[in-house]
Amino acid sequence: MQLDLSFVRAQFPAFSVPGLADQAFFENAGGSYACAPVIERLTRFYRERKVQPYAPYAAATAGGAEMDEARLRLAAMMGVKTHELSFGPSTTANTYVLAQAFRRALKPGEAIVVTDQDHEANSGPWRRLAEEGIEVREWRIDPATGHLDPARLAPLLADGRVRLLCFPHCSNVVAEINPVAEIVTTAHAAGAVTCVDGVSYAPHGIPDVGALGADIYLFSAYKTYGPHQGIMAIREDLGMRLPTQGHWFNGDTLYKRFTPAGPDHAQVAASAGIADYFDALHDRHFAPEPDARKRAARVHDLMRAQEVTVCQPLLDYLRNRNDLRLLGPAEATQRAPTVAVDLGRAAEPVSAALAAHGINCWAGDFYAVRPLSAMGIDPHRGVLRMSMVHYTSAGDVARLIAALDTVL
Repeated sequence: MQLDLSFVRAQFPAFSVPGLADQAFFENAGGSYACAPVIERLTRFYRERKVQPYAPYAAATAGGAEMDEARLRLAAMMGVKTHELSFGPSTTANTYVLAQAFRRALKPGEAIVVTDQDHEANSGPWRRLAEEGIEVREWRIDPATGHLDPARLAPLLADGRVRLLCFPHCSNVVAEINPVAEIVTTAHAAGAVTCVDGVSYAPHGIPDVGALGADIYLFSAYKTYGPHQGIMAIREDLGMRLPTQGHWFNGDTLYKRFTPAGPDHAQVAASAGIADYFDALHDRHFAPEPDARKRAARVHDLMRAQEVTVCQPLLDYLRNRNDLRLLGPAEATQRAPTVAVDLGRAAEPVSAALAAHGINCWAGDFYAVRPLSAMGIDPHRGVLRMSMVHYTSAGDVARLIAALDTVL
């Protein structure tokens, strides 16, 4: 099945906006365009339902119902229970709150494992647990390739003292897709629970968290065509064991336990538009399917196939140049289409030069200071990052390659 790109791009108002329509957008890893159903739901909420939700009058009842709909539909797509999914202001904030819960649950002498492949959001808050006497062990990447080798994990878990493993589904600069289910199985066998940062993976297809087996899975709605919210799935048995971080009287409600402040009602409600969009994609390409989880899996594979096709020519072009270093695998099937290169010099002037050619991308460390440093790249110099999603066209990539030829 081939993605109907014309249909896809018609679902994103940005592609018809003057000043954007003539640009090739390669900054998707920083935040994707919002799809029309999300924009429509957000606008409607502010226009018609911007009251305290769940009260017994029409506007409040409708607002609460839309918030519940978002949780229900996204959880079904991800293969988790509805009350196992919660919203917060960002993935960084959600991770910080989780770390405070583990700070109270873990005991001195116990250990956690973090990686140096992660975005700082799934690294820094956990490393600070060392202040409480928790041993922090680092699962290190290969400095030449950025690869996170599962074989290097087993020795870190061998003594049975590790209680938590935190790692990314894929890095926002290396982009290699890690074997999450395999890693989770290894961690569980050693008595550890897992926290997976899916921020850099979820834009390329909502993952089946139930099948992956992760105890905690986090990603950002604003990178999956929605509003600026963090989305977290946490297994019920783990979530109810950890100390609540919300109001004490909400402690019996799992999706409120790790939300210290009230969520943004409008943005939670608008997140149902992500499910609207995925369902529209499904119905455009496939026969009807009543199971939301199966629909999401089909759309996931459809999106990934499109991304692999359009990303490979860029990878081929970059790996054949001798004036830069491509980070991560050179095969699109092994990675997310988030492509970072070390130019051996300051990268931001190059992204600015590309902008003059209608190429919208950026440069910097992207809060990935640890992996860049581990690979011998000066974070102050940064990397040039060109990130795609399923709405990126082959024409966009050809235009990027031509611009790179001129600028580099």
